[in-house]
Amino acid sequence: MSRLTALNPDTATGKSKELFDGIQSKLGMVPNMMRTIGNSPAALEGYLGLSGALSNGSLGGKLGELLALTIAEENSCDYCLSAHAFIGEKMLRIDQTTIQAARQARNEDEKIEAALTFAQTLIQKNGRVNNDDVQAVKDAGYTEGEIGEIVAHVALNVFTNYFNNTANTEIDFPVLQTA
Repeated sequence: MSRLTALNPDTATGKSKELFDGIQSKLGMVPNMMRTIGNSPAALEGYLGLSGALSNGSLGGKLGELLALTIAEENSCDYCLSAHAFIGEKMLRIDQTTIQAARQARNEDEKIEAALTFAQTLIQKNGRVNNDDVQAVKDAGYTEGEIGEIVAHVALNVFTNYFNNTANTEIDFPVLQTA
């Protein structure tokens, strides 16, 4: 059972209603996570802003979803794991083998795997990576700007993982469970 209330987009008011209307027009629905974050319009607006900015970043949508899967698994967030597996498969056409591998920070492409491993390391070390960790992702071919984007993806996904784990958000996607 959810610990925080998911607002009803039809009865929401003010800034939350405005944000929900934008989400509805873009996605055709307002997912439970966003409905629940909407209790704080500032938090929802912050989430949407960073998410939107990263969607226009240089890493691309596919890598963003793979990072989200690695991070959700690392933080034991079933909601985010379920949502990003669904989005990855249905919207970005990522195959199930790649989705499953990303949960363990693995990928057939060494460059992608380096990004996933770096994200996993960031979480495991609470952001206190060392020179070797940063050099490994540079050696894989990532620019300093792209490394910054990987860190931003980690920050965004840690927020949603922690939020959903706190709220015990009802999963409105096909349910997957972290290991």
